Amino acid sequence: MFVAIGIVVLLVMVFGGFILAGGAMGPVLEALPLEFMIIGGAAVGATLIGNSMHAIKLLGAGVQRTFKGQKYTDEDHIDAIALTSKLMKLLRSEGAVALESHVTEPAASTIFSEYPRLQADPIVTGMICDPLTLMVVSSGTLDTHAVEEVIDSAIKTQLHDMEEPAHMIQSLADALPALGIVAAVLGIIKTMGAINEPPEVLGHMIGSALVGTFLGVLLAYGIVAPLGGRLKQINTHDSQIFHSIKQVIIASLHGYPQPLVLEAARSGLPAAHRPKLTDLLDMMRGR
Repeated sequence: MFVAIGIVVLLVMVFGGFILAGGAMGPVLEALPLEFMIIGGAAVGATLIGNSMHAIKLLGAGVQRTFKGQKYTDEDHIDAIALTSKLMKLLRSEGAVALESHVTEPAASTIFSEYPRLQADPIVTGMICDPLTLMVVSSGTLDTHAVEEVIDSAIKTQLHDMEEPAHMIQSLADALPALGIVAAVLGIIKTMGAINEPPEVLGHMIGSALVGTFLGVLLAYGIVAPLGGRLKQINTHDSQIFHSIKQVIIASLHGYPQPLVLEAARSGLPAAHRPKLTDLLDMMRGR
Protein backbone atom coordinates (compact mmCIF):
# COMPACT_ATOMS: atom_id res chain seq x y z
CA MET A 1 0.00 0.00 0.00
CA PHE A 2 2.70 2.48 1.04
CA VAL A 3 4.78 1.53 -2.01
CA ALA A 4 1.98 2.51 -4.38
CA ILE A 5 1.29 5.70 -2.42
CA GLY A 6 4.99 6.56 -2.49
CA ILE A 7 5.21 6.14 -6.26
CA VAL A 8 2.17 8.37 -6.75
CA VAL A 9 3.63 11.04 -4.44
CA LEU A 10 6.95 10.84 -6.26
CA LEU A 11 5.43 11.34 -9.71
CA VAL A 12 3.07 14.09 -8.59
CA MET A 13 5.81 16.06 -6.82
CA VAL A 14 8.39 15.71 -9.62
CA PHE A 15 6.13 16.50 -12.55
CA GLY A 16 3.97 18.90 -10.54
CA GLY A 17 7.02 20.90 -9.57
CA PHE A 18 8.19 20.89 -13.18
CA ILE A 19 4.85 22.24 -14.38
CA LEU A 20 4.67 24.88 -11.64
CA ALA A 21 8.16 26.01 -12.62
CA GLY A 22 6.84 26.73 -16.11
CA GLY A 23 7.94 23.52 -17.81
CA ALA A 24 5.96 22.11 -20.71
CA MET A 25 4.91 18.49 -20.39
CA GLY A 26 4.30 18.10 -24.13
CA PRO A 27 7.91 17.36 -25.15
CA VAL A 28 8.38 15.06 -22.12
CA LEU A 29 5.25 13.04 -22.82
CA GLU A 30 6.11 12.84 -26.50
CA ALA A 31 9.59 11.44 -25.84
CA LEU A 32 8.68 9.31 -22.83
CA PRO A 33 7.31 6.17 -24.58
CA LEU A 34 10.33 5.64 -26.84
CA GLU A 35 12.83 6.56 -24.13
CA PHE A 36 11.11 4.18 -21.76
CA MET A 37 11.22 1.49 -24.45
CA ILE A 38 14.98 1.94 -24.85
CA ILE A 39 15.81 2.11 -21.15
CA GLY A 40 13.26 -0.42 -19.94
CA GLY A 41 14.01 -2.82 -22.77
CA ALA A 42 17.74 -2.60 -22.12
CA ALA A 43 17.15 -3.18 -18.40
CA VAL A 44 15.00 -6.25 -19.07
CA GLY A 45 17.52 -7.59 -21.58
CA ALA A 46 20.44 -7.08 -19.20
CA THR A 47 18.51 -8.84 -16.43
CA LEU A 48 17.81 -11.81 -18.68
CA ILE A 49 21.45 -11.97 -19.77
CA GLY A 50 22.82 -11.94 -16.24
CA ASN A 51 20.44 -14.33 -14.46
CA SER A 52 19.05 -17.84 -14.63
CA MET A 53 15.35 -18.59 -14.97
CA HIS A 54 15.26 -19.55 -11.28
CA ALA A 55 16.68 -16.13 -10.36
CA ILE A 56 14.16 -14.39 -12.64
CA LYS A 57 11.31 -16.19 -10.87
CA LEU A 58 12.74 -15.14 -7.51
CA LEU A 59 12.92 -11.55 -8.80
CA GLY A 60 9.26 -11.61 -9.83
CA ALA A 61 8.25 -12.96 -6.43
CA GLY A 62 10.44 -10.37 -4.71
CA VAL A 63 8.84 -7.46 -6.56
CA GLN A 64 5.41 -8.76 -5.56
CA ARG A 65 6.53 -8.92 -1.94
CA THR A 66 7.53 -5.24 -1.96
CA PHE A 67 3.90 -4.38 -2.65
CA LYS A 68 2.33 -7.06 -0.42
CA GLY A 69 4.60 -6.44 2.56
CA GLN A 70 5.75 -8.95 5.16
CA LYS A 71 4.77 -12.57 4.66
CA TYR A 72 4.75 -13.34 8.37
CA THR A 73 2.64 -11.33 10.79
CA ASP A 74 3.49 -10.67 14.42
CA GLU A 75 1.07 -13.47 15.33
CA ASP A 76 2.94 -15.86 13.02
CA HIS A 77 6.21 -15.13 14.84
CA ILE A 78 4.58 -15.84 18.20
CA ASP A 79 2.88 -18.98 16.86
CA ALA A 80 6.21 -20.27 15.51
CA ILE A 81 7.73 -19.98 18.96
CA ALA A 82 4.72 -21.66 20.58
CA LEU A 83 4.54 -24.44 17.97
CA THR A 84 8.24 -25.30 18.20
CA SER A 85 8.12 -25.15 21.99
CA LYS A 86 5.26 -27.64 22.11
CA LEU A 87 7.10 -30.04 19.82
CA MET A 88 10.29 -29.81 21.88
CA LYS A 89 8.31 -30.28 25.09
CA LEU A 90 6.79 -33.43 23.58
CA LEU A 91 10.28 -34.67 22.65
CA ARG A 92 11.59 -34.14 26.18
CA SER A 93 8.56 -35.57 27.99
CA GLU A 94 7.55 -38.53 25.81
CA GLY A 95 10.57 -39.16 23.60
CA ALA A 96 11.36 -39.34 19.88
CA VAL A 97 8.69 -41.98 19.14
CA ALA A 98 5.86 -39.67 20.23
CA LEU A 99 7.28 -36.83 18.12
CA GLU A 100 7.80 -38.86 14.95
CA SER A 101 4.29 -38.66 13.48
CA HIS A 102 4.16 -34.89 13.99
CA VAL A 103 7.42 -34.06 12.19
CA THR A 104 7.20 -36.66 9.42
CA GLU A 105 3.60 -35.79 8.54
CA PRO A 106 2.97 -32.21 9.70
CA ALA A 107 -0.16 -31.97 7.52
CA ALA A 108 -1.81 -34.61 9.73
CA SER A 109 -0.33 -33.40 13.02
CA THR A 110 -2.71 -32.32 15.75
CA ILE A 111 -0.07 -29.93 17.10
CA PHE A 112 0.57 -28.29 13.73
CA SER A 113 -3.19 -28.06 13.10
CA GLU A 114 -3.43 -25.59 15.99
CA TYR A 115 -1.48 -23.17 13.76
CA PRO A 116 -3.03 -23.53 10.28
CA ARG A 117 -1.09 -20.66 8.68
CA LEU A 118 2.23 -22.18 9.65
CA GLN A 119 1.05 -25.69 8.83
CA ALA A 120 0.33 -24.53 5.27
CA ASP A 121 3.77 -22.92 4.89
CA PRO A 122 6.29 -25.48 3.56
CA ILE A 123 9.27 -23.26 4.42
CA VAL A 124 8.37 -22.95 8.10
CA THR A 125 7.32 -26.59 8.44
CA GLY A 126 10.57 -27.66 6.78
CA MET A 127 12.62 -25.43 9.07
CA ILE A 128 10.97 -27.07 12.08
CA CYS A 129 10.53 -30.65 10.91
CA ASP A 130 13.86 -31.33 9.19
CA PRO A 131 16.10 -30.96 12.26
CA LEU A 132 13.53 -32.64 14.50
CA THR A 133 13.32 -35.56 12.07
CA LEU A 134 17.08 -35.94 12.50
CA MET A 135 16.50 -36.11 16.24
CA VAL A 136 13.80 -38.77 15.73
CA VAL A 137 15.84 -41.05 13.46
CA SER A 138 18.85 -40.75 15.78
CA SER A 139 16.69 -41.40 18.87
CA GLY A 140 17.73 -38.04 20.28
CA THR A 141 21.44 -38.86 20.38
CA LEU A 142 22.68 -36.13 18.05
CA ASP A 143 25.08 -33.54 19.41
CA THR A 144 23.37 -30.19 19.95
CA HIS A 145 26.11 -28.30 18.11
CA ALA A 146 25.68 -30.58 15.08
CA VAL A 147 21.95 -29.85 15.03
CA GLU A 148 22.68 -26.13 15.29
CA GLU A 149 25.01 -26.33 12.29
CA VAL A 150 22.32 -28.07 10.25
CA ILE A 151 19.77 -25.38 11.15
CA ASP A 152 22.26 -22.59 10.40
CA SER A 153 22.90 -24.09 6.98
CA ALA A 154 19.17 -24.31 6.25
CA ILE A 155 18.65 -20.70 7.34
CA LYS A 156 21.60 -19.52 5.23
CA THR A 157 20.19 -21.22 2.14
CA GLN A 158 16.72 -19.78 2.72
CA LEU A 159 18.09 -16.27 3.32
CA HIS A 160 20.09 -16.49 0.10
CA ASP A 161 16.91 -17.15 -1.89
CA MET A 162 15.14 -14.33 -0.06
CA GLU A 163 17.95 -11.81 -0.52
CA GLU A 164 18.82 -12.58 -4.14
CA PRO A 165 15.93 -10.50 -5.58
CA ALA A 166 17.00 -7.49 -3.48
CA HIS A 167 20.53 -7.75 -4.89
CA MET A 168 19.15 -7.99 -8.42
CA ILE A 169 16.93 -4.96 -7.89
CA GLN A 170 19.86 -2.96 -6.51
CA SER A 171 22.03 -3.98 -9.48
CA LEU A 172 19.28 -2.82 -11.81
CA ALA A 173 19.05 0.51 -9.97
CA ASP A 174 22.81 0.96 -10.36
CA ALA A 175 22.55 0.31 -14.10
CA LEU A 176 19.57 2.52 -14.92
CA PRO A 177 21.40 5.90 -14.91
CA ALA A 178 23.92 4.52 -17.40
CA LEU A 179 21.14 3.11 -19.56
CA GLY A 180 19.52 6.55 -19.44
CA ILE A 181 22.76 7.99 -20.79
CA VAL A 182 22.67 5.42 -23.59
CA ALA A 183 19.20 6.65 -24.54
CA ALA A 184 20.38 10.26 -24.35
CA VAL A 185 23.42 9.56 -26.56
CA LEU A 186 21.19 7.96 -29.15
CA GLY A 187 19.05 11.10 -29.07
CA ILE A 188 22.13 13.28 -29.57
CA ILE A 189 23.22 11.12 -32.50
CA LYS A 190 19.79 11.64 -34.02
CA THR A 191 20.10 15.38 -33.41
CA MET A 192 23.51 15.58 -35.03
CA GLY A 193 22.06 13.93 -38.10
CA ALA A 194 19.66 16.85 -38.39
CA ILE A 195 22.16 19.62 -37.65
CA ASN A 196 20.91 21.71 -40.58
CA GLU A 197 17.45 22.02 -39.03
CA PRO A 198 16.42 25.37 -37.50
CA PRO A 199 17.20 26.02 -33.79
CA GLU A 200 13.66 25.37 -32.58
CA VAL A 201 13.71 21.88 -34.14
CA LEU A 202 17.15 21.12 -32.76
CA GLY A 203 16.10 22.36 -29.31
CA HIS A 204 13.10 20.04 -29.38
CA MET A 205 15.29 17.07 -30.36
CA ILE A 206 17.91 17.81 -27.69
CA GLY A 207 15.18 18.14 -25.07
CA SER A 208 13.79 14.75 -26.10
CA ALA A 209 17.26 13.23 -25.81
CA LEU A 210 17.68 14.59 -22.28
CA VAL A 211 14.44 12.87 -21.25
CA GLY A 212 16.43 9.62 -21.42
CA THR A 213 18.92 10.80 -18.82
CA PHE A 214 16.10 12.14 -16.65
CA LEU A 215 14.12 8.90 -16.89
CA GLY A 216 17.10 6.69 -16.06
CA VAL A 217 17.99 8.70 -12.95
CA LEU A 218 14.36 8.99 -11.80
CA LEU A 219 13.71 5.26 -12.15
CA ALA A 220 16.98 4.36 -10.45
CA TYR A 221 16.89 6.58 -7.38
CA GLY A 222 13.18 7.32 -7.15
CA ILE A 223 11.63 3.90 -7.66
CA VAL A 224 13.91 0.90 -8.21
CA ALA A 225 16.49 1.51 -5.45
CA PRO A 226 13.77 2.24 -2.85
CA LEU A 227 12.02 -1.00 -3.90
CA GLY A 228 15.25 -2.88 -3.24
CA GLY A 229 15.59 -1.22 0.16
CA ARG A 230 11.99 -2.04 1.02
CA LEU A 231 12.51 -5.68 0.08
CA LYS A 232 15.55 -5.86 2.38
CA GLN A 233 13.40 -4.57 5.25
CA ILE A 234 10.75 -7.19 4.53
CA ASN A 235 13.37 -9.95 4.40
CA THR A 236 14.84 -8.83 7.73
CA HIS A 237 11.41 -8.96 9.35
CA ASP A 238 10.42 -12.32 7.86
CA SER A 239 13.76 -14.00 8.51
CA GLN A 240 13.33 -13.55 12.27
CA ILE A 241 10.86 -16.43 12.29
CA PHE A 242 13.64 -18.84 11.31
CA HIS A 243 15.95 -17.58 14.03
CA SER A 244 13.16 -17.89 16.60
CA ILE A 245 12.59 -21.51 15.59
CA LYS A 246 16.32 -22.20 15.87
CA GLN A 247 16.55 -20.61 19.31
CA VAL A 248 13.69 -22.72 20.65
CA ILE A 249 15.17 -25.96 19.31
CA ILE A 250 18.74 -25.32 20.46
CA ALA A 251 17.82 -23.91 23.87
CA SER A 252 15.52 -26.89 24.46
CA LEU A 253 18.23 -29.36 23.47
CA HIS A 254 20.54 -27.70 25.97
CA GLY A 255 17.94 -28.49 28.61
CA TYR A 256 17.07 -24.92 29.53
CA PRO A 257 13.79 -24.35 31.44
CA GLN A 258 10.88 -23.24 29.29
CA PRO A 259 10.87 -19.57 30.41
CA LEU A 260 14.50 -19.29 29.32
CA VAL A 261 13.73 -21.07 26.03
CA LEU A 262 10.92 -18.62 25.29
CA GLU A 263 13.08 -15.66 26.25
CA ALA A 264 15.88 -16.84 23.94
CA ALA A 265 13.42 -16.87 21.01
CA ARG A 266 11.51 -13.73 22.00
CA SER A 267 14.56 -11.55 22.53
CA GLY A 268 15.63 -12.01 18.90
CA LEU A 269 12.50 -10.33 17.55
CA PRO A 270 12.52 -6.58 16.72
CA ALA A 271 11.37 -4.43 19.62
CA ALA A 272 8.32 -3.21 17.69
CA HIS A 273 7.10 -6.79 17.18
CA ARG A 274 8.39 -8.46 20.36
CA PRO A 275 5.68 -9.96 22.60
CA LYS A 276 5.90 -9.82 26.36
CA LEU A 277 7.46 -12.84 28.02
CA THR A 278 4.49 -13.08 30.36
CA ASP A 279 2.13 -13.27 27.37
CA LEU A 280 4.16 -16.13 25.88
CA LEU A 281 4.19 -17.98 29.20
CA ASP A 282 0.43 -17.54 29.59
CA MET A 283 -0.12 -18.79 26.05
CA MET A 284 1.98 -21.91 26.70
CA ARG A 285 -0.02 -22.54 29.87
CA GLY A 286 -3.22 -22.34 27.80
CA ARG A 287 -4.61 -19.15 29.32
